[in-house]
Order: sequence, then structure tokens, then C-alpha cells
Amino acid sequence: MSVFVDTSALYALLDAADAGHERALRGSELILGEELLTHSYVMVEAVSLVRRRLGAEAAARLIDDMLPAIKIVDVDEALRGRAVAAFRAAVSSSISLVDRTSFEFMRTLGISRAYALDPDFEAEGFELVS
Repeated sequence: MSVFVDTSALYALLDAADAGHERALRGSELILGEELLTHSYVMVEAVSLVRRRLGAEAAARLIDDMLPAIKIVDVDEALRGRAVAAFRAAVSSSISLVDRTSFEFMRTLGISRAYALDPDFEAEGFELVS
């Protein structure tokens, strides 16, 4: 079964001081042996966030040690269009375009579980694995 991987879990795994670190560690054990997927926007978001907050060494650990275990799918025009439409339809919402893309990505692929700490995934009807 496939599990979507979100920036929130990746970041928390790398930052031992993050409030969600222990939760992310427990979640990482629950997804062992699962097919892990994410999209290219999450990869860019995660690497940028980790580098900015934790430094180049942590970003290199993410790139070299964690991302190779995750299938990263490029966001195509159709997915981007659906995500932008969902983002615009909920313009008063605080949910980011990256998260809207994640929700559309998961729905398209029939993925119901997310390795994430972000409660917006649950609010959208997905199961958190963390």
C-alpha cells in the first residue's frame, strides 16, 4: 500500500528540537516496507525549508539519505491545474498551494494515508501515519 510523504514529517525527522520529532520517528517505523511517494513540489519545499532552518549538512542528509527511499513524481500540467483551481476556490483558507497539490496528487493516485504531521491532511479526509 502507498503512503504519501509530506514536508512536515521529513522536517520533524531531521530536527530533534521540533515538537513533532518523536511523532515523526514513530511514524517512520509504521511506514517501513511501504511504497513511499511524494511530488516534486514537496521535495523542493522540504529541501529549501531544511536548508534554511537546519543548514546545508541537514539538507544533504535529506537529499542523500532520505529522498532516495521516496518515489518523487513530477507535477504535470493537469495536476498543477487541479491544485491551482482548488487553491483559488478556497482563497480564504490558509492551506498552501503545495498542500493543495498534495491533496489532488493523493486523490488522483488513490492514496489514503499520509506520513505527515499537518492536520490539514486529516481535515481533507486522509489518514495520518504518525
